[in-house]
Amino acid sequence: MMNILFVTDYVCPYCLVAKRALEEALKETGIQASIQIQPFELTREPRERVDVCHDEERKKHYQILVEPAKSLGLSMKMPPAVCPRPYTRLAFEGLFFAKKMGLGEKYSDLVYRAYFEKEQDIGDLDVLCAIAEEAGLDKWAYRQALEEGTYRQQEKEAADYSGEVLKVTGVPTIYIEGRQISIEHYTKEEMVQILGEGQEASVKGMCCGIDGCN
Repeated sequence: MMNILFVTDYVCPYCLVAKRALEEALKETGIQASIQIQPFELTREPRERVDVCHDEERKKHYQILVEPAKSLGLSMKMPPAVCPRPYTRLAFEGLFFAKKMGLGEKYSDLVYRAYFEKEQDIGDLDVLCAIAEEAGLDKWAYRQALEEGTYRQQEKEAADYSGEVLKVTGVPTIYIEGRQISIEHYTKEEMVQILGEGQEASVKGMCCGIDGCN
C-alpha cells in the first residue's frame, strides 16, 4: 500500500484538479494507495478573507487548469462566486469527524465540489452540515461536534504541522512515500509518469500560496 500525504486547502483549485488527476492515475496504474488529507489553511482566522472573485492575476493563472479539469470530468468555476473566499477551519474540523466515521475521503471530495462546482460557501455551518449528510454522516452529531469545537485543537495542530514542520508555503504539496513531488501540468498523464518514475518531477507549476498564486 502506497502512502500519500496530500497537503491541501479546500478553496485551492489546483488541489482539486491534482487530487482527481492522482486518483485517476492510481486507477490506471492499479497502484493501491492511501491518500491522507493534511490541512493547510490559506487564510487562517482572524486574517482578512481574500477576494479572489475580482483578482484578475489569479484568474489568469487559473487558466492552466481549464483543460486538465475538463479532461478529468470536473465542471469547475475558477473562481467560484463566493466572495470573499471562505475560511476553511470548520470544514477541516469536519474532516476529522468524517475520518473517525471512515468517510474522510468522500467528505473531502464533496467539500471541494460544493465550493468549486456548486459555488457554495463552505465556511457556513449549514452548508457543511448538508455536505456531511450527503457524505453519509449523521448531520446532527456533525453539527454538535463543530459547534462544541470537538476537533478544533486537532485541526489546529494539523494546520500548524503543515506550516511549521513541513514548511509548506503553497498547496497542493504532495508526498509519496515521504518524497515530495512537483507538478507542472496537473494532468492524469503527468501523475502516471510521476508514479512510475519513483522520483521527483523536475519542474514545479503554479499552486496556491498564502499571498496568491506561486
